[in-house]
Amino acid sequence: MNETSNQADMVVIGSGATGLTAALTAAQGGARVIVFEKQRSLGGTSNFFDGVFAVESAMQRKRYITYSRDEAFKNIMAYSHWRANPRLVRAIVDESADTIEWLRENGVEFIDAVTNMPYGKWTYHTVKGQGASVVRALSAKSKEKGVEFRPGTPVTAIMRDAGGIRGVVIEEDGEEIEITAGIVVIGTGGFANNKAWIKKYSGFDLDKNIIPVGNVGKMGDGIRMAWEVGAAEEGMGPLELYSTGPMGPEFSMKCELEFIAAQPDLWVNAVGERFCDESIGFYDAEMGNATARDKKGYHYRLFDSSIKQYYVERGINKGIGVEDAPGKRLTQLDKELQAAVERGSRDVFEADSIRELAEKIGVDPSILSKTVEEYNHFCTTGHDAVFAKDRKYLKSLVTSKYYAIKARTVFLGTLGGIKVNHHLEVLDRKDRPISGLYAGGFDAGGMYGDSYCITAATGLCSGFALNSGRIAAKHALAAMQK
Repeated sequence: MNETSNQADMVVIGSGATGLTAALTAAQGGARVIVFEKQRSLGGTSNFFDGVFAVESAMQRKRYITYSRDEAFKNIMAYSHWRANPRLVRAIVDESADTIEWLRENGVEFIDAVTNMPYGKWTYHTVKGQGASVVRALSAKSKEKGVEFRPGTPVTAIMRDAGGIRGVVIEEDGEEIEITAGIVVIGTGGFANNKAWIKKYSGFDLDKNIIPVGNVGKMGDGIRMAWEVGAAEEGMGPLELYSTGPMGPEFSMKCELEFIAAQPDLWVNAVGERFCDESIGFYDAEMGNATARDKKGYHYRLFDSSIKQYYVERGINKGIGVEDAPGKRLTQLDKELQAAVERGSRDVFEADSIRELAEKIGVDPSILSKTVEEYNHFCTTGHDAVFAKDRKYLKSLVTSKYYAIKARTVFLGTLGGIKVNHHLEVLDRKDRPISGLYAGGFDAGGMYGDSYCITAATGLCSGFALNSGRIAAKHALAAMQK
């Protein structure tokens, strides 16, 4: 390592959406920036998002989408019951449209501004090539502006003295090396793989009754290092929850068994009882909250051969992702069902009666029979007298073949850890900014209440990550100029 590599104006910890937007924004403002990433490749979970939240963007104006910044702010705050930090929420909402244009100027291609749920807000700016294309574009532009990237190089500590932040300690070739910088931005992506913290703050047993999806090595490094230099804690409990099935290496991504399991038909818990209005499956956070109430971590999605045939001939009601929208016909479903049953899958079950199905999934046949009988009555009368599900999603289970698919409670990330203000400055335990220290994305608390507010602002997790990085860098540039 040469001497100049030991110094920078800004060090960014993590190369996801927060880190890349912070690095490029700062470099475009004339700062010398080094990005440290402990993984060998860049981007982490930011490679997988489909779209980005924004309001009052040029794309929305072209579509006559009138959803305003004021409406978005009020809806996000109402969803959190005002547990979110209102000035932080306002800052992210107000920055969002400019960030879309900035991303376009820096090589990111967008498809459209859409919604991906019934009655949803049209805030989801879908990306051509998913998040991976954003990571490629921003990292390429950053390198053009002189940003230095060091993948495979973990940061082990943040250095602080009486005047504020003075740099970081990295581990390189088995040696600890100090890197001097007056600004440090934390964007390490939360603590989704930290079993002890998940248990302590959320009450789940990781990989037993809750499963992290798409996360690797997320141990909360950035949060821990911030706490070690005096940062306050905020938002450690909430997770970005949902549920999905079937799971396992024998099932391909977006197999048609996953599609039919996602539909709003009959769902029962591990006892065999119905536990929700299944149409909440259109809204990931609500679905995740409902399934997470049962700490067993799994439940079953039931259907029969007539319901199966409906999705083969007429297509699904709930899409998965942007590409597989409602109306997609499940032309390979029969083949996938047969293959799973023949290999003795522990996630997919077929039976000739409800009692037989109950025995195969390990529930009391009398309980499941009573559940199905009650549900079929609701379907016949057109009124769900328990959970008030919309009658258009009420389909009886009455034919000779019955199926169950096991679904598990999963999550995409943690939703907080470090207390920040609306400039994304890290705050100490007396709510004072720690000079030179910033955090964003899954490492920063205050954006959410107890749940990811997907119905109020679709795409907000990726939007928060991208906008928080930009806001942090712009504030840091202004501070450096002073």
